[in-house]
Amino acid sequence: MAANPPTALGSRRRMPVVAVVCAVAAACLVAAGPQDGSCPTAPPDSFWHAPVDALPVHPDSARYVSSIGATEPLHPDFGAGLVDGQPFGIPITVSDTTVPQSPVSLDIAEESDASGYRIPRDAAIENGPASTGDRHVVVWDRALCKSYELWNATRQGDNAWHAGSGAVFDLRSNALRPADWTSADAAGLAILPGLVRYEEAAGGQVDHAIRMTVPRTDQSYVWPARHQAGAAADPSLPPMGQRLRLKSSVDTSALGPQALAVAEALKKYGAIVADNGSPWYLTGEENPGWDNAQLNALKGFKGSDFEAVDASGLQQSPDSGAVAPR
Repeated sequence: MAANPPTALGSRRRMPVVAVVCAVAAACLVAAGPQDGSCPTAPPDSFWHAPVDALPVHPDSARYVSSIGATEPLHPDFGAGLVDGQPFGIPITVSDTTVPQSPVSLDIAEESDASGYRIPRDAAIENGPASTGDRHVVVWDRALCKSYELWNATRQGDNAWHAGSGAVFDLRSNALRPADWTSADAAGLAILPGLVRYEEAAGGQVDHAIRMTVPRTDQSYVWPARHQAGAAADPSLPPMGQRLRLKSSVDTSALGPQALAVAEALKKYGAIVADNGSPWYLTGEENPGWDNAQLNALKGFKGSDFEAVDASGLQQSPDSGAVAPR
């Protein structure tokens, strides 16, 4: 399984404006928050958990699928082991105790959260510390029920980090980023809720939409996305935030259990265009438990097995990720 090549996000973001936050990390120490045993990656009424299997096909579905690549294979960009000497997938650093705030300097400070990052010293970087790719850092703080997410992250020694952009998400809130703001993802969305996690796939059910990259996007975004990074103003290209689903007619019966959980999620919840990159690349957790042979079977599906969805009816408010009551 080939790892996702770098998507050169820096070439399509604003010029750097450096900010340094929480410079005295020791002063930011607080006691661990209460543990109730439950910190979801998104609220139950979030768009991430909204089924799209019964929603209408988008009128531009054929054009979107063609622009992404109708003959291109589906590609799970996660798994176990190494590719070219590097792990692949986005590692999730889980923190169950509250750690001190981390000083973070940011290139795109005007669209990033200025403070509030609590990044453990052992936090992992996507594709390893020597990676030249997107270098995402994702921390699932289950003590405070937050996600701390950085793009193009580099450890600065001790507890400090530098990143291209970053965001702090309250995982119990449906609040979206301010309009036109990025996050650690080009669409301005949280990364953690859209990752395929080993634990959920091994349990037989992935109950959310999946983060996906496509080669080129339109210079626009649709709810719930908050930011665009389009290659051109071209209505044949999908906008950031566009939802696509695996067609209900696609036969998934021959898949192993891990791959089947992913495929069934793609039918029920779909995939969300979150970044520019390789076609039909699904993002999941880096984890040694994955069965790469099972995941590779997903490559038997191709772009023409998908259709774009008109998910506009799910929106309750443009500034909230909560879906409208049905």
